[in-house]
Amino acid sequence: MEMRSKLDDYLDALYLERGLSETTLSAYRVDLVGAAAFAEARAQELSDLSDADIQEYIGQLFATGRQTSSIQRRLSALHGYFKYLVRTGQRADDPMARVSRPSKGHMLPKTLSEAEVTRLLDAPDVESIIGLRDRAMLEVLYASGLRVSELCGLLRSQLSLEQGVVRVIGKGSKERLVPLGDAARHWLEAYLKNARPEFADPSGPAVFPGRTGRPMTRQTFWHRLKQLAVKADIQKDLSPHTLRHAFATHLVNHGADLRVVQLLLGHEDLSTTQIYTYVARERLKQLHSQHHPRA
Repeated sequence: MEMRSKLDDYLDALYLERGLSETTLSAYRVDLVGAAAFAEARAQELSDLSDADIQEYIGQLFATGRQTSSIQRRLSALHGYFKYLVRTGQRADDPMARVSRPSKGHMLPKTLSEAEVTRLLDAPDVESIIGLRDRAMLEVLYASGLRVSELCGLLRSQLSLEQGVVRVIGKGSKERLVPLGDAARHWLEAYLKNARPEFADPSGPAVFPGRTGRPMTRQTFWHRLKQLAVKADIQKDLSPHTLRHAFATHLVNHGADLRVVQLLLGHEDLSTTQIYTYVARERLKQLHSQHHPRA
């Protein structure tokens, strides 16, 4: 009853202040009642939701298949509601000021399941120098979430195999340290010892050189990736960033803090990283639907 009273007061204020039509007011009510139902399921009042709660609400909306335009409309309704609560002294802060909203037309990135990643990593023939190089590149890419350009341009001076980290020079020449993990370090060490000396400019600075000894091009890596995907029987259309997306999504699936993922990916804005929470929730929904006896 308290929630309904507050909503009625807010909608009355909208009518008086902005002269909105009954149709528009009804649409606002539907959107706010939907958010209130989310709050009620968490034993909360709509007016008490935090920015983290609202971000959770956004993830739930994506997971249930809502279009971005529909989610934007619901968040717009919440934005007006919380501004009203602050203006009328019913709340000290506006949680919507700390919520990054999904952009229009925001698409979930293509990714791979953990089983598909395993098949892809196992696809190269590691008995050959080309295969060993490919395995090392895939392992580093999946373990670190590097952009393809960062992987291809990797220099020996950026590696610290003793510490198990790579110093990445990303967009805007900004640097970040990213852990490699044991598997990636193992394959990278094997490649540098047994295969790298067989490529052009054996002692040169490029970790993954092309024919001339200069860093491999994105196009060359992309060509290799498509061949390996066919060998691994992966039916999905891959993009150059597929393993980067898999890296981030699998971290979130296993409970990684979103800000940690942001730092690892080198995203300037947390809102760029938040898409992976939506991907993770969609995956959870699919798993529930597939395996739960009463899904």
